[in-house]
Amino acid sequence: MPPHRKVLIADDHPLFRAALRRAVEEAVASADTTVEVIEAADVATLRAAAAAAADADLVLLDLMMPGSRSFAPLAWLRSQHPGMAVIVVSANESAPVMHAAIEFGAAGYVPKSAPLADLVAAIRAVLGFGQWFPAAALSGGSADTASSGIAERLASLTPQQYRVIELLALGKLNKQIAAELGITEQTTKAHVSAALAKLGARNRTQATLLFRSLEIQDTAPLSLER
Repeated sequence: MPPHRKVLIADDHPLFRAALRRAVEEAVASADTTVEVIEAADVATLRAAAAAAADADLVLLDLMMPGSRSFAPLAWLRSQHPGMAVIVVSANESAPVMHAAIEFGAAGYVPKSAPLADLVAAIRAVLGFGQWFPAAALSGGSADTASSGIAERLASLTPQQYRVIELLALGKLNKQIAAELGITEQTTKAHVSAALAKLGARNRTQATLLFRSLEIQDTAPLSLER
């Protein structure tokens, strides 16, 4: 039986999802490998797909989708699904954003302006347990220690602690978080306390600021040119 790969594509633009699907199929075509592609158009669908396909090999992730305009989906995937490699495929070609993606655990970064051949090369490299980044992502000085520290702290959270802190950062009260997650307020408080300790945050405000620091400020205009 030939090897089987499972790939999640998370992008809100159907044309890009189609292009990414073609790149995945081309990347594995010569390797006598079967592939299953699962698509998501927003962060909520990505979360559900990742939970349903916990054995996925790879996620092709657009950072700017409905539900997020930040590194939060990348940080969540690396924290809660560390077995899934992630290639960021983004319209943002800023070197600082690429550097931050590396710090948050991406195995690759492909600008959306890149030719299809680059996408194929990146997918092959990462499925082969390697990495693929543009030269701009690998040059330009030292790593962002702030991003690195946040990534490590987020990775230390349990799935429930991560979700509780996410909801807390959205301004939800303990009672609201408990209702949304189907847990008691006492359990919610315990999760909040444990998560704050792991994040090194003294209070809810500091935790909220930490999540806001994941937001991407420099967004390049989207192009459908290929």
